[in-house]
Amino acid sequence: MRRREFISLLGGATVAWPLIARAQQPVIPTVGFLENASLLPRYAAAYNQALKEMGYTEGQNFVIERHSAEGQYDRLPALAADLVRRQVAVIVATGLAAALAAKAATTTIPIVFTTATDPVKDGLVASLSRPGGNLTGVSLLTGELVQKRLELLRDLLPDATVIAVLVNPNNPNAELNLRLAQEAARLIGRQIIIVKAGAASEFDTAFATIVQQRVGALVIAGDPFFNSQIEQLGALTVRHAVPAIYQQREFAAAGGLLSYGISIPDAYRLAGIYVGQILKGNKPADLPVQQPVKFELFINLKTAKALRLTVPLVMRMTADEVFE
Repeated sequence: MRRREFISLLGGATVAWPLIARAQQPVIPTVGFLENASLLPRYAAAYNQALKEMGYTEGQNFVIERHSAEGQYDRLPALAADLVRRQVAVIVATGLAAALAAKAATTTIPIVFTTATDPVKDGLVASLSRPGGNLTGVSLLTGELVQKRLELLRDLLPDATVIAVLVNPNNPNAELNLRLAQEAARLIGRQIIIVKAGAASEFDTAFATIVQQRVGALVIAGDPFFNSQIEQLGALTVRHAVPAIYQQREFAAAGGLLSYGISIPDAYRLAGIYVGQILKGNKPADLPVQQPVKFELFINLKTAKALRLTVPLVMRMTADEVFE
C-alpha cells in the first residue's frame, strides 16, 4: 500500500472511531412527569428515593422532563401530547386529570399514575390486580376518608352541627367528593354547606362565605391545586379562626387545625418503585395497582388553643406528630 493511501485510510479511521463510540453509548431514558400541580418537595423526594433504591439516579442513568398544569386542568392534554412527542420512556401522572390526559395521549408509552379515586371506575385500568394496557400505579382512595375527617371534627367540636366543605369545581373528582361528603355528614348527623374555589384569587371570597354562614368547621376536599396552596389555606383558616381539616401534614404545619389521610409520600414511593421496575423492562399490565395502608394524623395544638379547643389525650397520643 502506498504511503498516501495508508495515511488517508488512517485519517478516515480516526474520524470513524468517535462515531462508533457514540453509537455504542446507551441512551439515557427520560421519565416524563405530568402533574396537575407541582409536587411538594417531600413527595418528589419520595419518588427520587424509590428510584435510587431501584438503581436509578437522576442525571446519571435517567433524566426527568417535568410538565405541570399548575392547577389549570385544561392544559393537561397539550402537556401530555408534548411528553409523547419527546418519546419519554415512562409517564408519571399525578392526579386523575393528568392520568386521563396521559391515557388519551398514548397507548404505548407506560404510564404510572397516582389518583385519589377508583381507577377501575375511572376507566384507567381493567382491574386492580390485572391492569391490562399501558397503565398501572397507586390508588389513594382519599375520598373515602371524608367520613373519618368529619368524625375528627365532630369529636373536637360536638356543637358544630353545620360544616363547610371547600372543593375545587375544576377537579374531575369534585362531584364525587361532594357526594361522599354529603353521605358522610348524614351518617354522623351533620349538615353540609358547599363552598367552591378554583383559583387562589377565589379563596378570600370562599372564606368570607364560610364566616358569613357561621359554620362550625371546615373540611377541605383533597385536590392537587389545593396541595400547591397549602400555606395560603392554612393562613386563611388561622386568620378567620376556622377549625379546619385537610389531608396533608403541611396543612397542620401551616396553622391548620388537623390533617388526616393516607401517607402520600409512601404512595409516591410505591409509584417510584413501579417506575424503576418499568425502566428495567417490566410491563404495566403485569404490575397490579397498589393501595397504601399507612394513615397519618397531624394536630396543631397552638391552633387548638387559639380556638379554645381541648384536644382529647387519646387523639394526641395517636397522632403521628403534634405541632405546639
